[in-house]
Amino acid sequence: MSIRKGDEFMKVVILAGGFGSRITEESHLKPKPMIEIGEQPILWHIMKYYSQFGFNDFVICLGYKQYVVKEYFADYFLHTSDITFDLANNQMEVHNNYAEPWKVTLVDTGLHTMTGGRIKRIQNHIKDEPFMLTYGDGLSNVDLKKLLEFHQSHGKIGTLTTVNIGQAKGVLTIDESNTIRSFREKNENDGAIINGGFMVMNPEIFDYIEGDSTVFEKEPLQKLAQDGQLMSFYHDGFWQCMDTQREKMKLEKLWETKKAPWKVWENA
Repeated sequence: MSIRKGDEFMKVVILAGGFGSRITEESHLKPKPMIEIGEQPILWHIMKYYSQFGFNDFVICLGYKQYVVKEYFADYFLHTSDITFDLANNQMEVHNNYAEPWKVTLVDTGLHTMTGGRIKRIQNHIKDEPFMLTYGDGLSNVDLKKLLEFHQSHGKIGTLTTVNIGQAKGVLTIDESNTIRSFREKNENDGAIINGGFMVMNPEIFDYIEGDSTVFEKEPLQKLAQDGQLMSFYHDGFWQCMDTQREKMKLEKLWETKKAPWKVWENA
């Protein structure tokens, strides 16, 4: 799964600031990316997957209950290690700790900021470099190495992973050269190829985003498609978002039965 020298420094931006209003059974207590699959948040699963391809520099866009995510990483060793507390001497000893090779930048992008606005707010962390971009509630076994190679081959501003699971997310029209010609929100009659996240963007994408009220899946992606600057990387393998409790239980079952397609690492 190795990637080209230099690509390992590419940042991975994860959108993790929404309210998770369709999975309120748990999201009233924590942001949706912190809802657990097994014993770890789905955000951790996403980061572990990227890490297997050499991507270890993360910028996470926070909003709703952002302190929960910050506390999780601040106390990461508490979640993953055996610990001795010496209360008499006010000391803590961490045993057999394993440190992920991650650099994690947590950015409060605002409570009510839309997806495009969240991306715009982390521009100073990206500067003029291409970056990976995905949602904090979706898992897949897409080949990130091939995704990046495809993006670098065509020279367009954006590439997004497309999947076909019927009517669900933003709907795309793709021509024979894999150029995305239109992008629109779903409606009840759709059963088409959809946006699955796992995107690669060049820094020019920031020019397509006006401000906090910009929904990334509307004007920016629509305009990018109209300009012929948005490409499709079709993935016919596993992909699953976690919008509802039913979808959460589906992911949970895959993990518990050791059949999770996204688990490509050796240890738990």
